[in-house]
Amino acid sequence: MASQHDKPKQGEAPAAQDAPPPVMALSLPEGELSTANRAYFDKCLEKLGFVPNVLSSYAHDDSKLSAFAGLYNDLMLAPSGLSKLEREMIAVAVSSVNRCYYCLTAHGAAVRQLSGDPVLGELMVMNYRAAELSVRHRTMLDFAVKLTETPHLIGEADREGLRSAGFSERDIWDLSAVAAFFNMSNRMASAVDMRPNAEYHRQYR
Repeated sequence: MASQHDKPKQGEAPAAQDAPPPVMALSLPEGELSTANRAYFDKCLEKLGFVPNVLSSYAHDDSKLSAFAGLYNDLMLAPSGLSKLEREMIAVAVSSVNRCYYCLTAHGAAVRQLSGDPVLGELMVMNYRAAELSVRHRTMLDFAVKLTETPHLIGEADREGLRSAGFSERDIWDLSAVAAFFNMSNRMASAVDMRPNAEYHRQYR
């Protein structure tokens, strides 16, 4: 047990070993990246100015990094009846239920960017029900949150509600896939103490 003498004096920074790790609690050395994943990291550096910590945390296993990045890019960036903003809104609403610090920080920044509205980004993080949303967006987020909290209660009435709000069958699939992905991602981030890059906090405010 640490003694009183081990505590930092007033005005003194805590010992380095007491500081939380920047990416994750597990000590996983970065392995050899494939040419494709190295190029992906280089593109992140070029476009963002940093490599997102979620990618760095998967870099201990090149095949798992490829699988994660491939699915993420397909769900969030590929053509869909859901806009990129809508997909980010789903990510944040799900992450809010799961209280995922990493995803709320990173994807809250994405909502601020894509909407051009810092207030909307904060509302998505805190409580999307307080936001002035369209019927389409409220229905979409209500479904994503129900799928997160009580998936066993999802029924045909929920899907019909989405159809009535203008969602196609493919849209319902994409909406559900994004919500499901972030439930998985939230749980992994919490499990290994994944921390967001500091840059996200300052973006698009």
